Amino acid sequence: MKVTKWLAAALSVAVLGTTAVEAQDKRVRVQMGGAFPSSTAILGPAQQRTVDMMRSMSGGSIDVKLFEPGALVPAGQYFDAVSNGSLDMAWTVSGFFTGKNIAFAIFSTVPFGPEAGEYMAWMRFGGGEQLMEEMYKPHKIVIINCGLIPPEASGWFRKEIKTLDDLKGLKMRFFGLGANVMQKLGVATQLLQAGEIFQALQLGTIDATEFSMPAMDLTLGFHQVAKFYYFPGWHQMATLSHLFVSESKWAEFSATQKAIVKSSCDAQMLNQLAEGEFRQFSAMKELTEKHGVQIKFWDKTFLDAFQAKWLEVAKEQSDKSPDFKKVWDHFQKFRADYKIWKDHGYLK
Repeated sequence: MKVTKWLAAALSVAVLGTTAVEAQDKRVRVQMGGAFPSSTAILGPAQQRTVDMMRSMSGGSIDVKLFEPGALVPAGQYFDAVSNGSLDMAWTVSGFFTGKNIAFAIFSTVPFGPEAGEYMAWMRFGGGEQLMEEMYKPHKIVIINCGLIPPEASGWFRKEIKTLDDLKGLKMRFFGLGANVMQKLGVATQLLQAGEIFQALQLGTIDATEFSMPAMDLTLGFHQVAKFYYFPGWHQMATLSHLFVSESKWAEFSATQKAIVKSSCDAQMLNQLAEGEFRQFSAMKELTEKHGVQIKFWDKTFLDAFQAKWLEVAKEQSDKSPDFKKVWDHFQKFRADYKIWKDHGYLK
């Protein structure tokens, strides 16, 4: 909380400059839907932190009220609601809406893709944000990167997975492009929102699930049903969350208020990334020592299979979707260039 308050105060000075600037901005009331229950570790507080920063840095002229998933509209319908202006704003993840455009997935996370630093380099300076904004413009959605977390876990299973054949026939909640990979290995996937997963796992509607990192998964209680917890999260080495704002509501903000919204998201991402790195080891200790969870690591056979199927998926999606191909080719070119730096600048 002290860090959050310090960031808000510092950014308030930097963005606003003087209290006279605050006085020029009329109050804009905003209803914002959160994609994640407030009780979900890291993600829940991140949504509230974003709201608190916008309020604080604007001196209250951005009057945002955060609603739990489903309180206004179901979280899976945020895209349409923001697009048509019936919802002002949503804190969500682009990859939830690949049914609208499969290219949206690349703006959330990429299997065997970049870690946080490389991802943000592409987004902020490499042209990724411009492509993302271009893809969302026809839908009348202003999209802003507003969350960033480190690698996720790979999934929770009721039984140990010893061979690739053990995956066949499983029903599993899976996110993003990684779901296409799992489908190629015989897994029947479905995308459930955070608040829907535990009940589906408990009732046997699904046999397995992935969601996020240990600290978040712990709060959702998956360990009560499944005891085998697999790493690494090859499908999500870093994940971006986003702020969706309807174009009509965005037009109500002054230039200063727009800068505050963007600065709030930048500060939130830094805070969330640091918290994400900090919270995992204690959660893993609790899961293993208190709840009897067995932590497993995919061996080379599995990882090679996942990667091979992922390359097939990327080619298939590029062949089917011009938008996907445009973003994917751009992303791949950046990664090839970045590799020059990565191979020389980092320990292996």
